[in-house]
Amino acid sequence: MIEIENLTKEFNGNTAVDQLTLTIEAGEVFGFLGPNGAGKTTTVRMLTTLIAPTSGRASLMGYEVGRDDREIRRRVGLLTETPGMYDRLSAWKNLLIYARLYEVDNPERQAEKYLRMLDLWERRHDAAGTYSKGMKQKLAIARALLHEPPILFLDEPTAGLDPAASRMLREFINELRGAGRTIFICTHNLDEADRLCDRIAVFKSRLRVVDAPSNLRQQMYGRQIIFHLAHPADAFLPAVADLPYVQQSQATDSKLLLSLEDPEQHNPDLIRRLVKAGAEIQFVGEARRTLEEIYLQLVQEDSAMDENL
Repeated sequence: MIEIENLTKEFNGNTAVDQLTLTIEAGEVFGFLGPNGAGKTTTVRMLTTLIAPTSGRASLMGYEVGRDDREIRRRVGLLTETPGMYDRLSAWKNLLIYARLYEVDNPERQAEKYLRMLDLWERRHDAAGTYSKGMKQKLAIARALLHEPPILFLDEPTAGLDPAASRMLREFINELRGAGRTIFICTHNLDEADRLCDRIAVFKSRLRVVDAPSNLRQQMYGRQIIFHLAHPADAFLPAVADLPYVQQSQATDSKLLLSLEDPEQHNPDLIRRLVKAGAEIQFVGEARRTLEEIYLQLVQEDSAMDENL
């Protein structure tokens, strides 16, 4: 669906995007993560043909950036971080203007469809400038979807929204995923990326890592099982710490934390050994590393690597 090869963008000798190579599959929700100034928005602007790359190539649905820009624009929707609207015009008139620019068949029907879907229908005749931040964001998403694009780019879709509006947008993105659209999300909201994205990329002018969040947890931390005991856990650490399938072990208060490759296979043996050693096991759970922890570790490693260059 989206093929990127050595895509590079320079501004006055400064490299904003450095030889990005990436493939995004049809129907995938893809998260593009990185610190401010990493080049995320620049990448989106190149892929949506708003600016030209310095070098490299990219194609969307087989159409080449720089050669088939008009065809690409017909097939992508874009929500920018600060979407501009005609504030003095109603939401209804805003959408009709953009629907006609996109040469949408039956603009009125499409405008009504998305205003109803995003719960803006009752306020359709109000000036866009009177809308709250959340309502403006909904209206901007409606604008991005008017022409039914198969690819949707969302740049910080929930920035500045309250929890209720953020939840609504997440639910709406999941609905779009169900409809088979390819969705490319730039976000600083790591919990949001964890919930929504099939895969994520950590990016800082060049690509650092691409994978599913669950795979990154496994690769970086393994699976960590917590045994909650009735007594201090350090007394029982020797009973399990040297087992060949225990990758790492730690005792904290009454918790025994063990890193395992295959907990389903090894947990029964661990429980037997701990009980034999006299441990009273209250319950067993699996620790879940957050995407924030993974992201911060990758960024810290990246900064250390840059300092050593």
